Amino acid sequence: MRSKSVLKSIALLGTVFALTLGSQLAGAAEPAAGQAPAMTDEEFNTAKQIYFDRCAGCHGVLRKGATGKPLTTDLTLKLGTDYLKGFITYGSPGGMPNWGGTLSEKEIDILSRYLQHTPPMPPEFGMKEIKNTWKVVIPADKRPSKQMNAINLANLFSVTLRDSGQIALIDGDTKKIVNIIKTGFAVHISRISSSGRYLFVVGRDAKINLIDLWMEKPDTVAEIKVGMEARSVETSKFKGWEDKYAIAGSYWPPQYVIMDGNTLEPLKIVSTRGNTVDTQEFHPEPRVAAIVASHEHPDFIINVKETGQVLLVNYADIENLNVTSIGTAPFLHDGGWDATHRYFMTAANKSNKVAVIDSKTRKLTKMVEVGAIPHPGRGANFVDPQFGPVWATSHLGDASISLIGTDPEKRPDQAWKVVRTLQGAGGGSLFIKTHPKSKNLWVDAALNPEAKISQSIAVFDLNDLNKKFELLPIAEWAGLGEGVKRVVQPEYSADGSEVWFSVWNGKDQKSAIVVVDDKTRKLKTVIKDDKLITPTGKFNVTNTQKDIY
Repeated sequence: MRSKSVLKSIALLGTVFALTLGSQLAGAAEPAAGQAPAMTDEEFNTAKQIYFDRCAGCHGVLRKGATGKPLTTDLTLKLGTDYLKGFITYGSPGGMPNWGGTLSEKEIDILSRYLQHTPPMPPEFGMKEIKNTWKVVIPADKRPSKQMNAINLANLFSVTLRDSGQIALIDGDTKKIVNIIKTGFAVHISRISSSGRYLFVVGRDAKINLIDLWMEKPDTVAEIKVGMEARSVETSKFKGWEDKYAIAGSYWPPQYVIMDGNTLEPLKIVSTRGNTVDTQEFHPEPRVAAIVASHEHPDFIINVKETGQVLLVNYADIENLNVTSIGTAPFLHDGGWDATHRYFMTAANKSNKVAVIDSKTRKLTKMVEVGAIPHPGRGANFVDPQFGPVWATSHLGDASISLIGTDPEKRPDQAWKVVRTLQGAGGGSLFIKTHPKSKNLWVDAALNPEAKISQSIAVFDLNDLNKKFELLPIAEWAGLGEGVKRVVQPEYSADGSEVWFSVWNGKDQKSAIVVVDDKTRKLKTVIKDDKLITPTGKFNVTNTQKDIY
């Protein structure tokens, strides 16, 4: 555990860095040749890969910033290598993780020098390139006509194994690994088809796997790459269109791709480049963040991060797409449905707002002011004892949890505004979770500099939200020994009786999944296996298929 004086220094470092990077220099000239620190070709390529793996998601491929601050050379050259090394190592209270427990000193040094060089321009990725990656392993007519295994698919978990480029399918009943499947790098999300048969996973390298859960041993039946970097995939869910189409959105190139839902055959590519909603300036890298499938219309609802546009893409006629663009605020990130599955609640995290989109009327309902840098994942739906149905988000930039009223019919005076603010364990939160059958709200504090807090989870009693949270030592329960640990992404079992947490140990790369009894808040079991390499996102089939959160 770091001393208080060191923690204060880290906090000051993060604050100064944030202030420095926060003031971009419009139209600044490129630095003169030779100013950036020397790098070998091998070092440059290594750093480019590290940046892609660890940094591009927040700071952008072109380093112009989004959730994270801009890292363009007009800024980084002024800061210098030593400053950047300290910031990467220790992070900041504003949301930057401390990578000192994950990256080696050599890797941090290489990355710090790389950030002072002009970022390389990645190539475009059009239909020709996409089709060249498309592969159908098992044609649709050769697949099983019924479930060929004895797995309780309703309680199956798809678990991202971040650093091995795989997912693990884990039986939620037996806690046994069903299969380890090779995927793209660092799968960001798993999505289940409307029928519950097919699993779609997308890696950060934009590779998508279509996995048939009916096979005797579930495995990939088709795959494709839709770009160089991606975060989102979804399938059609509107009545009459179930499983017909899939869609994926890319970070680079900034575009979305509509595919056949059974084969992943690419059918349509649409660019998202355009103008921002605030300053109306052209943005060259408006990345596709969250995508959800509407239950009210044959629509895919797409967040375009940098421009602040929410796109409602009607897929009834993909040759003549009907796209409604709703201006909200930059930078759109993640979000999910309210409990009725009518209203899409999505975070414009650097604008400190949540946009409420009515998927039935296909219009913006409200922009809600919340805390600093909302980071909801899909959010958390529950009934507040005083204010009724709410949707909640935690924040990267502060310790608050904002509860937004979601019942315009019975509680119109409280709808679409923050009705209650809770205070978490402090330091910024990445994940928040509950379940319709639970009376608990789980909120992490992954960005807190105190190891005891960042490696624990705060649990609120939904029957008494005025009561202080209980802090549970999740990392300690994992039993992974000494070393810096990360506790990430809670997920419920299908019946809401268990909560699963991933734990990494940065010292020796040992990992585990901690299963907690939701009712008693006690440790139930720990899943350990050498094949579980940095497990992160866990997606229960039922909860994901039915948008339960």
